[in-house]
Amino acid sequence: MFWRNTLAAGLILAAAGVHAACDWPAWRQFKQAYISDRGRVIDPSDRRQITTSEGQSYALFFALAANDRKTFSQLLAWTQNNLAEGSLSDTLPAWLWGHADNGRWEVLDANSASDADLWMAWTLLEAGRLWRRPDYDALGRRLLALIARDEVVNIPGLGNMLLPGKTGFVKDKRWRLNPSYLPLPLLARLARYGTPWKEMRAPALRLLLETAPEGFSPDWVHWQKGKGWQLQDKPALVGGYDAIRVYMWAGMLSDKDPDKARLLHRFQPMADATAQRGAPPEKIDIISGKLTQNGPVGFSAAVLPMLQDNEALYVQRRRVAEMFPGKDAYYSYVLTLFGQGWDQQRFRFTSQGELVPDWGQQCAVSH
Repeated sequence: MFWRNTLAAGLILAAAGVHAACDWPAWRQFKQAYISDRGRVIDPSDRRQITTSEGQSYALFFALAANDRKTFSQLLAWTQNNLAEGSLSDTLPAWLWGHADNGRWEVLDANSASDADLWMAWTLLEAGRLWRRPDYDALGRRLLALIARDEVVNIPGLGNMLLPGKTGFVKDKRWRLNPSYLPLPLLARLARYGTPWKEMRAPALRLLLETAPEGFSPDWVHWQKGKGWQLQDKPALVGGYDAIRVYMWAGMLSDKDPDKARLLHRFQPMADATAQRGAPPEKIDIISGKLTQNGPVGFSAAVLPMLQDNEALYVQRRRVAEMFPGKDAYYSYVLTLFGQGWDQQRFRFTSQGELVPDWGQQCAVSH
């Protein structure tokens, strides 16, 4: 508990506007609690002590934002050696690894998770640019080519779209999609590589805007050929632990992005619900707008970027500081590193989707 209490105290000072040397305590504590010495991100909430490609990709991003080259190298090596058969140039990473029933530590599901793959490729490209590492840039380009080959399809009536994984998401002319898998800052960066990325922004915007008729994004949604979005699917579409990232990515867009204001206007009901309740709801029926109980503290961190001009911002900052995730809340913690890290100006994205880290600058903290 000592590390958690110390961290919470520091974060409360940050919320009060106390500036410190450029350091990221939350990232340091995440490494101690969740990353092995060899670069494996461990989710302790699962009895199998699992590692996901998502966790590896997010940690790679945080390491880059923190200018933590050693951890970045360890994470990348572990990912390639254990999830990608030794090479991200040739193999999309398996999404799930852990302690199998046979007693071995191995890949538990070899299917891919395209959001993790996209974050990995983007982060490698940005690491190549920021650290002047041509090898990272080359690896990012090769991984991006694999994603385009295996995870991108041209959906009739919609256009080029990222499937959630290599297999299992297309059936009977119905495509299952996840709105949180397509952060627009990443697509802005990847557009310079041409097809299919350059053409993906328009259908991605349709996915975000048209599947949230009441201002709440679903975790999953189907597009059916000739019929479009299937928003009345049964059981009712719900937004929860996946969809919370949609609001976060939208809030993180550069103010110069031409679609940021439009997206934040569409998602204003989520900001309103957060303000009224004092915390973001955990799950939402996207058609009726029915809300369930409050979400975990990571949800509060996730909505910080979209609340920059909202009085609810200060309440959510305080909730994050006072209820900071511990050693047993992997997902809540990564949401906090993203949302609070952005709110503290530890990183930004340009309108071209490039990372602007705070390296060498005095840390600008929440206040």
